[in-house]
Amino acid sequence: MPIEILLADPPLWLTAPLLGEPDANALLATLDDQLAWQRPTLRLYGREHPIPRHQVWMGAPEASYRYSGRDFLPEPWHPAVADLRDRVNSALAVAGIDAHFNSVLLNRYASGEERMGWHSDDEPELGADPLIAAVSLGAERPLRFRWKHREAPAFNVWLPHDSLLVMGPGVQRRLQHALLPRRLPGVRISLTFRRVMSPR
Repeated sequence: MPIEILLADPPLWLTAPLLGEPDANALLATLDDQLAWQRPTLRLYGREHPIPRHQVWMGAPEASYRYSGRDFLPEPWHPAVADLRDRVNSALAVAGIDAHFNSVLLNRYASGEERMGWHSDDEPELGADPLIAAVSLGAERPLRFRWKHREAPAFNVWLPHDSLLVMGPGVQRRLQHALLPRRLPGVRISLTFRRVMSPR
């Protein structure tokens, strides 16, 4: 697979296609139709707010994590997601990366108006410098990155259908990312694979 190096330090790279269009289209339809999509509320400034998207946390039974004052317990692996996990692990192994992901956060964005705010995937359960692999299916949207200490300008990474974005060690420590609202049509599903290191 062709790899586009976006950053060398910390390592950030993109590859596409990952599965090939027929398989990627079928997977998008399967996930959209078969998963029990949830819209949990998060507490911000003392008030409960529903998140502006739908999601499913999935993985091994011990792969729980805590976010915004809530404990999230994983749904069992859906066979199609488990197969994708294995394909991502294999793709990274070819690049010399030993991943062994045991969990994934799936987010469903019904349109470009649904979003994800600025954050880093730096929960304690993920370890000091986690490896995150994000598969994008459906409508292409840009993921916005900004440096925590503003040492360089912010930048966009456009994530096409059937792409894999790899955020290597150091990315979560040094950058934040967000999926900002845009007037773009179409459903997008992202799957961010990670490894929970310290089960709660």
